Amino acid sequence: MNCVITHDDELVSPYPLLFKSISFIPISHYLIFFFLTILVFLYFFLEIHFPKADPISLTFNPSSELCQFIVSKCRLLHGRYFPTFWLSSPHLQTAFLSLFGKSPHFSYKRILYQATDGGTIALDWLMYSDVVEGISQVVNASNTGTDRTPIAIVVPGLTSDSSAAYIKHVAFRLAKEGWNVVVQNHRGLGGISLTSDCVYTAGWTEDLRKVIDHIHTQFPEAPLFAVGTSIGANVLVKYLGEDGPNTPLIGATAVCSPWDLLICDRFINRKLVQKLYDRMLTIGLQGYAQLHHSIISRIADWEGIKKSRSVREFDNYATRLVAKFETTDTYYRRSSSAQYVGNVAVPLLCISALDDPVCTREAIPWDECRANKNIVLATTTHGGHLAYYEGMTATSMWWTRAVQEYFEVLLSSPFADRRQKMQIIPEPLGSSIDQGPFVDTGEDGMVAASSEVGTTRADSEQEDSGQIDEKTSNHQHKDNTPQVYNSLLGPLKKRVDELSRYSRKSIWLLAYIAIVTTWPFVGPALLLSIKKRFRKLVEK
Repeated sequence: MNCVITHDDELVSPYPLLFKSISFIPISHYLIFFFLTILVFLYFFLEIHFPKADPISLTFNPSSELCQFIVSKCRLLHGRYFPTFWLSSPHLQTAFLSLFGKSPHFSYKRILYQATDGGTIALDWLMYSDVVEGISQVVNASNTGTDRTPIAIVVPGLTSDSSAAYIKHVAFRLAKEGWNVVVQNHRGLGGISLTSDCVYTAGWTEDLRKVIDHIHTQFPEAPLFAVGTSIGANVLVKYLGEDGPNTPLIGATAVCSPWDLLICDRFINRKLVQKLYDRMLTIGLQGYAQLHHSIISRIADWEGIKKSRSVREFDNYATRLVAKFETTDTYYRRSSSAQYVGNVAVPLLCISALDDPVCTREAIPWDECRANKNIVLATTTHGGHLAYYEGMTATSMWWTRAVQEYFEVLLSSPFADRRQKMQIIPEPLGSSIDQGPFVDTGEDGMVAASSEVGTTRADSEQEDSGQIDEKTSNHQHKDNTPQVYNSLLGPLKKRVDELSRYSRKSIWLLAYIAIVTTWPFVGPALLLSIKKRFRKLVEK
C-alpha cells in the first residue's frame, strides 16, 4: 500500500516524491504558516484580543441617591479603559504584574499592634508627608487625636504583603493625593512570624476588625476608608456584611474579589491555563507553610501539604484543619463574601474584570449588588487580575486611579459625615448557600523580623472602645417619631404605586392577548360583516 505503479510496472515509494514536492515550497511559506499557527495558539490559549477602549459597565440601584451621586461625580467610571496594547490579554496583564511590574520607590514605617492575647499585627504606614518630602518619617503619635487627615487601610491578596507591586501602586497614589495609608499585612507575611496556632484564611475578619477599631481609636477625627484586593477584598466585604452599620469606615473598595470561593475553585481547575494559575498559587502557599514549618506541621497535615498540587488540596490538608471546618466545601461556602453583600451598610465600590483569569465573572453577585443601595459595581471587559495596566509603558494601573477618585468624591460628599447623615441599612437578603458547621479559632499573635518598631497594646483601648460603643448604642436608640412614620409609610406608598402601575400594564397586556388569540376566529366574521354592509350601501 506504500507504493505506486508506474507505466513500466515498477514499484516506486511515494515518500521521495512527497519530500521532493515539499522541497519546492518556498521557505517563506513555512514561516508564514508557523507564524499563523503561533497566532492561533496565542489567540485561543492566551485569549489575545484587539486593543480597544471599552466602556465601564456600572451596576447599582437606580433609586439610591448615594449611588446616583457617586456615579455622577466619578469621571473614570463614565470613561473607558484602554489597556496597554502589547498587553492585550488577561494572562499577559496578570503575568506582567507578577513578574515584571514596576512599583514606586518608598519606605514604610512599621508599627506593631499588640492584641490582648499577646499576639501582634504588623501595620506598614506611608504618610502623605513621606511622599511629599521624599523620605519616610516616623508616625507622629503626639497629635493623633486631632489629626483629620483621611486614612486608607489596604488589605493585600493571597500570599501578598505591603511589598507587592500593586499594593505599592495604590499606597503611593493615595499618599501623593494627601492620604495617610496603612497596609495590614496578613499574619505570617512581610517578615512576620507566626506565634500562635491561628493562620489567616479567606474568611478570617477578626484581624481586620481589630486593626480598624485600633486606628479609629488612635485617630478618632480622621475619616477611615478601606480597600481590599483579591482575597483581601473578600475579607473586607465579609467584614462589612458582618458588622453592617457598626463599622467606623466611611467607605470601601473591593478590587477583583473572588466573591464565591466554591465557584472560583471549580473555575480555576477548568482549563489548562487556569490550572497553571492554580499551580502557581499552590507553590506560593507551600512556601508560606514552609516558612512557618514549626507551627503548621504541628496543626496541619504536613505530608498532605507537601504533596498538594492545587489550592483545593492545600486547603484540605492545611486551611480546613487550622480553621476547624469539616470539609473544604464548607470552608469555601462559609468564607465567601457573596452571602454578606446584602448586609453592607457603607458606600462600597466593587471593581472586577470580566476576563479575570483567577476570579471568574460567574461568581459576581450581580443581583445582590443591584439590590443594595450602598454598592456600585464597576465591571470592565478586560484588565486581568489586579493588573489594569494602561499607557504605552504600562507604568500606570487604572484601578488605582479609580479607587483614589472614588475616595475623593466620597470624602467631599454630604454622605461622608456619618454623624450627620442617616445611614442606609439594607434589608438582609436570603441565602440558599448551605450552612455547614463552623468553629472559630482563638486569638493569634505575630512577631516582626525588625527590632526597631513601635508597639501599641490593646489593653488601654478596651475602656475607650467600650465607651464609644455605649455612646453609639445610646445614639441609635434616640428615634424621631415623624421620621419613623415616614420610614414606615414611604415603602408602603411605593409598593402601592408599583402595584397600581403593574395592574394597568396587566390590563393592557390581557387585552392585547385577547385580541391576538381571538382574531383568527373573529376577524373573518368581522370582515364578512363589513363587506355586506358596504355592498348594501353601494346598491342603494
